[in-house]
Amino acid sequence: MSETKKTLILGAVAVVLAIIAILVRPARITPEAFLDQGEPFFPDFTDPNDATTLEVIDYDEATGSARPFKVTFTQGRWTIPSHHNYPADARDRLAKTAAGVIDIKKDDFRTDNVADHEACGVVDPLDESAAGLSGRGKRVTLKEQGGALLADVIIGKNILSRPGFRFVRVPQQNRVYAARVDADISTRFEDWIDSDLLQTDADRIRRLVRRDYSINERTLSIEQGDNLILTLQNETWTADRMSASQQVDSSKMKELLTALDELSIVGVRPKPGGLSASLRGSSGETTVSQADQLSLQQKGFYLSRDGQLLSNEGEMQVSTTDGITYTLRFGEVLYGSGLAVTAGAEAEKGDESGTEENRYLFITARFDLDYFGPQPAGPANDEFRTKPDSLLSVKDRQNKERQEALDQWQNKVDQGTRLAETLNARFADWYYVISGMSFEKLNQSRSSLVVSK
Repeated sequence: MSETKKTLILGAVAVVLAIIAILVRPARITPEAFLDQGEPFFPDFTDPNDATTLEVIDYDEATGSARPFKVTFTQGRWTIPSHHNYPADARDRLAKTAAGVIDIKKDDFRTDNVADHEACGVVDPLDESAAGLSGRGKRVTLKEQGGALLADVIIGKNILSRPGFRFVRVPQQNRVYAARVDADISTRFEDWIDSDLLQTDADRIRRLVRRDYSINERTLSIEQGDNLILTLQNETWTADRMSASQQVDSSKMKELLTALDELSIVGVRPKPGGLSASLRGSSGETTVSQADQLSLQQKGFYLSRDGQLLSNEGEMQVSTTDGITYTLRFGEVLYGSGLAVTAGAEAEKGDESGTEENRYLFITARFDLDYFGPQPAGPANDEFRTKPDSLLSVKDRQNKERQEALDQWQNKVDQGTRLAETLNARFADWYYVISGMSFEKLNQSRSSLVVSK
């Protein structure tokens, strides 16, 4: 057989074998685990404004207990149920959080082995059957009005090799994914509220009165200290009973004003309903029940025989250019941290070692009508209203000026009155908790503020 014929035969055999190999080769199979890669976790959840409830379950490995935090819309307002339904002023944060959850996608399948859940940090914090305390993630649940579920996901540990990515798992499912998580899912009480207590600025404060006294809790007698009055005059702070050789320390004064400006809420406790109604003026009674008095005393506040509200660490009056005078009454020390302070979830008394010091604060506000002076005299008549300026007589111009002065005065009074009502409506329902550091900054003595020139 010639070499050419051999070559042709071998070529034909090779072609036949190649065709057979193509026909009998197995089809390419995509692993089932990768079929949903890149898809959103909750494809039906597309509008963040549909979310009316956010619940986050975090886990404290030190105590071995779940820490729930919830924000919900009920009865026409956003509240925080875990903190006595305190108003959630930062309600826009919920929409941003919901939008962040909507954006979470199944970027990369990692495992469907339950044994890997602890290492990924995606163990359900509510799973009581899980043996260990470590490896539990943060469970985030979003619901719409009526309670229908929008999203439910467990967010685990950061993936060190992929910044911005975390392990993510849906409860009741074993699969764990690597997913980009941009949602700022905070369980900090202060992140969801308007923590600015006084709603004023340092440059609007014009007068401070520090009444330094304490209450003997055994005898309920007042132990009087030194009263200090600070007044801003011609851009300079002065103190009462200050000699010609003394001055107010400007740096210390600035620290005090900054502390007032930045005074923030650490925790809240509800006041008894009767006491709140009395403070808002919404009840016809001005008496305080025995239960109300007990609530006050537990927080370090007392009613004198003449009906004056006192506190066991004195008080401070803060007057502003709005005509508002705030009264800050400093009450009992509160030790602890976490929910024990922010919501009173644990016992407030007990072992005080190694715990943070905080303090109860009782705030009221009133509008001082005298701040803007007496009511200006009105115009003798209003004929000026019907005349153009070019035809106004001297008396018409005087009447117009009097009307403008009266209108300005009335506008300031109306604004101040409304502001006082708004503030008291906010303050009436709550005892506040401030940090011990804030109290120390506010609790300045005459000797620290008034110094020699």
